[in-house]
Amino acid sequence: MAITADQVKILRDRTGAGMMECKAALTEANGNIEEAITVLRKRGLAKAATRTGRATKQGAIGTYVHMPIAEGSGPFGFAKLGVLVEVNCESDFVAKTDDFKTLVKELAMQVAAADPTWVSRDQVPAAEVEKEKEIFRAQMAESGKPAHIIDKIVEGKLDSYFERVCLLDQVSVRDGSVKVSQMIASAVAKTGENIAVARFARFKLGDSAE
Repeated sequence: MAITADQVKILRDRTGAGMMECKAALTEANGNIEEAITVLRKRGLAKAATRTGRATKQGAIGTYVHMPIAEGSGPFGFAKLGVLVEVNCESDFVAKTDDFKTLVKELAMQVAAADPTWVSRDQVPAAEVEKEKEIFRAQMAESGKPAHIIDKIVEGKLDSYFERVCLLDQVSVRDGSVKVSQMIASAVAKTGENIAVARFARFKLGDSAE
């Protein structure tokens, strides 16, 4: 089917991809915008994979402070939740772009809202992973299912565990159709540079007293 300029513009506005990439994705998706977005995301992930491992010594530290909305609090209300997140890229030029700044802001908000413990799976201590596996196996002990089936169920539960505690595995709080890792991959495709979350810190009033 013929792809119109309006369709290309809509897809380009929603993804930030190039005109020719948008047209090709729309052609592959038979003009369906949502399917074309999926095509571009898959290609973005492929591009991101080729950049993994490239040095990321530039970037920015993003912040998010959640201010209480209370009647009469005025400009002197005290925040009860704050986040710092360090996001790295390859050049100072990209660090200053709107796309990168938007990503950093969204990652800070993600940490605030979803409360991850680690950036990625490889940061989770092996002892912690084994403890979770034992808990899951204990839950299935009386199920009567074969061992190989239980192992598959445990692996599935472990994936769900990582989706709760690892930032990159979490579903975006802004767009429930993508994971944070895909959101970063999309930014990599747009900027042409490797992007990595180095670390984050989440401060919630009262946590230190627990």
